[in-house]
Amino acid sequence: MRTLLVLLLVLGSLTPIPAAAAAGISVCVTSCDTLDPSRAARESFPLPDKVINGRIVRLHASDPDGMAWASIDNGVAGDSVWLDRSWDGGATWEGLLGKASIPGSWTGTRTLMYNLTDPQHHRRGLVRACGDAQGVGCTAWIYPDVCDAACDRVAPGAGDSQPVAATTLFGRTIRLHFDGRGMAWAGIEAGGAGDEVWLDRSWDAGASWPDGSSLGRTSVAAGATGTHTTAFATRDPRGRLFGGAVRACGREATHAQGSCTAWARPATTRAAGALDALMWSYDPYTAWWPSSWWNSAVAVTAVADAGGFDTALARTFDVNRAAFPAGVRSSDAIEGDFVSRAIDDSAWWGLAWVAVYDRTHDSRYLSEAVTIANYVHGFWDTSSCGGGVWWNRERTYKNAVTAGLYLRLIASLHNRLAGDTVWGQRARTAGDWYLASGLVNSSGLVNDGLTNSCANNGQQVWTYNQGLGIGGLLELWRATGTTSYLDGAKRLADAAMTRLTSNGVLVESCDTGSGSCDDNQKQFKGIFLRYFGDLATATGSATYRAFAQRQADALWANDRDALNRIGQRWTGTTPNVTDWRTQASGLEAVLAAG
Repeated sequence: MRTLLVLLLVLGSLTPIPAAAAAGISVCVTSCDTLDPSRAARESFPLPDKVINGRIVRLHASDPDGMAWASIDNGVAGDSVWLDRSWDGGATWEGLLGKASIPGSWTGTRTLMYNLTDPQHHRRGLVRACGDAQGVGCTAWIYPDVCDAACDRVAPGAGDSQPVAATTLFGRTIRLHFDGRGMAWAGIEAGGAGDEVWLDRSWDAGASWPDGSSLGRTSVAAGATGTHTTAFATRDPRGRLFGGAVRACGREATHAQGSCTAWARPATTRAAGALDALMWSYDPYTAWWPSSWWNSAVAVTAVADAGGFDTALARTFDVNRAAFPAGVRSSDAIEGDFVSRAIDDSAWWGLAWVAVYDRTHDSRYLSEAVTIANYVHGFWDTSSCGGGVWWNRERTYKNAVTAGLYLRLIASLHNRLAGDTVWGQRARTAGDWYLASGLVNSSGLVNDGLTNSCANNGQQVWTYNQGLGIGGLLELWRATGTTSYLDGAKRLADAAMTRLTSNGVLVESCDTGSGSCDDNQKQFKGIFLRYFGDLATATGSATYRAFAQRQADALWANDRDALNRIGQRWTGTTPNVTDWRTQASGLEAVLAAG
């Protein structure tokens, strides 16, 4: 009875959240809650043990898994151990997670593993180990500070960017600052003794900030007119949380009300800011950007091109090589190795793994690209239009996107496989067919596809088709040195600069007027810029470089908010749409300029 009373008294003093809320939801990151500790990738002991009446309560963590578990030793039957997990910095928590009691003649036991953070729902958690051994006690919470380029509560470093307007309050000026590392701090000026300043930090784009309120809160000293906080991180790589937002807030000493700036994310470079905002939408458990299959392949390519997140790229590969029934990843079934009845979707993934291979030099990615290319090549058909790849397994359409994808993919393989002759010959055949196919009209623009009688069908000119033509012919020129292929790529580039722009900025047909672009079309311009930028680099053309730079400058100035979110319309006109597809597209444009 004494143990029960102690337990009730201690738990009452700790004020956990209500039991119904404490049940919460199972959190899934790389694994779901309740993973057996025998499957941990690593074991560390990040905190001192808690000793309760001679029993040892210990917290265990596996950073590669992003999970923790608890154990109790030197105990007797009936002693118990569990985890608490908090989503608001330790103010409240889910209690008794994985509670386990020592059985029979044993002297110890352990819980199952639970996730430390919840990137899928943009929540950062804290975890501690607790035990009941004729008295209840807990370790401290692990990882209360966020660590990126530096850990929370360091002095501001060199550099000072101010991404949003300052706010004022009773004559005081409150500013948000980022240093050159992307660490944030807040400052107050023209104030007096007792004025306060602090940061709020949000992981869900400013919708809430339960674990990041009043960070670094500090007061103006007597005789001073201003002060600033220490610096705090906005990314938690260990917790797989990216795209954190901060704002600066302050209060004048004699009034209760405060004032805050707008929310912002750092951008140490344009590419870093755009990439961080893209990774905010990545789901590390399902390992893609829900819920567009081929668009995720394009996002993978953009991330690889940006040169980061190798672990996320590897997880995307490992998880998504499997087969998925229709409706899980795509409206089509995915049959393993990233292939489906949609030949163009399959080829997008082939190009993605070429890009990841270029980033990592891991041969498994190049092998996967070969597997996909062999599948796509199976739909090259000379009995219709003298060649070309069918768009789908039903062989209903020969179009520009599949032709451009196939050419770029197989020419890329030739340029990366030592001693290859097979892919090189196929690429030359595909390039010659492309130039003679009629897909490119008299204005140098690529129409959507061919008619049943193998003539240009005059359908919509899309920027990504123009870009894929540039990319395929350029890669074939690299493989062969034949200038006619490079000339073909230049013709497509020159036509796009004059005929697919408004005031020098690239536009999609769906960008204009009151129209809007669908989820596919949102990524078209970025794909164009990826290959246009490749051409600019390969040729050293000042004209091409200037055009690429103008696109990046336009979208950064006109089509980006303080959270570095980039929209569909690079000119910034309305109506505009912003999501991870437009973000990946904008990132490609920024990279092309770089």
